[in-house]
Amino acid sequence: MNDRKQTSAGNARRLERRFDIEVRRNLTRNFLAHLCHGMLGQTGFRLLNAPTFLPAYILLLSNGSNIAVGTALALQSLGMMLTPFYGATLIEHRPKVLPVGMVIGTMMRFSILGIALSGLLLDQRSALLAIFAFLTLFGLFQGMQGVLFNYLMAKVIPVSKRGRLTGLRNFLAGITSAIVALAGGEYFLGDTPDIYGYSYTFVLAFVLTMCGLLTLLFMHEPEPPILREKSSVASRLRELPALLRGDPDFARYFTARALTSAGRMAMPFYVLYAGTNMQLSGANLALTTVAFTIASTVSNLVWGAIGDRHGFRIVFILATSLWIAATCALLVFTGIVAMVVVFAGIGAAVQGFQNASMNLTLEFGNREDLPVRIAVANTASEFAGTLGPLAGGFIAASFGYGAVFAVSIAFLLSGGLMVALRVKEPRHSGAAGR
Repeated sequence: MNDRKQTSAGNARRLERRFDIEVRRNLTRNFLAHLCHGMLGQTGFRLLNAPTFLPAYILLLSNGSNIAVGTALALQSLGMMLTPFYGATLIEHRPKVLPVGMVIGTMMRFSILGIALSGLLLDQRSALLAIFAFLTLFGLFQGMQGVLFNYLMAKVIPVSKRGRLTGLRNFLAGITSAIVALAGGEYFLGDTPDIYGYSYTFVLAFVLTMCGLLTLLFMHEPEPPILREKSSVASRLRELPALLRGDPDFARYFTARALTSAGRMAMPFYVLYAGTNMQLSGANLALTTVAFTIASTVSNLVWGAIGDRHGFRIVFILATSLWIAATCALLVFTGIVAMVVVFAGIGAAVQGFQNASMNLTLEFGNREDLPVRIAVANTASEFAGTLGPLAGGFIAASFGYGAVFAVSIAFLLSGGLMVALRVKEPRHSGAAGR
């Protein structure tokens, strides 16, 4: 019996070594594929997700309704909340997950095309309703893609290289995003943005994200030595309590991430509040978007270097602190120059939070449970992200933008303090997603 156990353990070690050798043999190829995918994809997604173009577009279509702006962002987060566990059960038993990822990624990008075509083909009211529907679909596919592509990256990029990859990827995406945002603001939107200008901006986002997705066809995906058996969403949900009890630090981390994500309620209202102090022209929208993306660009190199050297727990804490400071500054200073500086701070903070959230999730526990860990962290985060913008819209309509920012700061502070005081650095525990 002992001999059989030793033989089984020896086979497992040999298979694991073979997997590691294959990962390192194809590291350069896979690193470059993920780099190009992230650079082009994020350039397009930032045109949609930046807290500038889409909120201003929804405000235009809804004739100035803050509730409509909050509803639009809440519907996207609702979709992202509903599908991560389904995404996990789609892939955790598969030796290769890239084919599934290509299908989900394509559907996600066609949702962006739907948003763009709605403004070109429909009347104003119908376009608003169609965009609500396409944002929900976008969120549904994004919730699955978040699990699929993070798991794929964790398979082929060693933990010591992930900060470098995400930092460089986001740095390059920030440069291209700034150029594209300037072009969109200058040539598509102009001094008086209209529905057609926003629509053509999102057509450009669709083209860029599709090009990024196609670059993943050049990567090599190894087959892991250990796979879970195929299971249903319900059975995986029943296993969650045991998973969380077995890793209290992860349980506290994903709670903190959800609290911090609730602070995103202020995101669509930053530019609308800025619009009370300056004209929301194409040029000003472009400048604030460029400030947001350039700060994300430059800060990514810093966040990635800090994460690789000291772990992403400290990145989470620093980014949350910067986010709070930038939100406070927004309430104090006025004018386009101040707004550019404030949006730069918000961009750096949000990117640091996203980098830390993604990488911390990958570093807890073992590889075979990674899809469901990503799913539970993303689901909790997007649950908060669903309620946040919706509540923010009603708070803004009832009490003003200042109240939205105060509630947002409270959530950001709660999440940051929980990570600082209650969550240990997972890399020091020796797990690190192995």
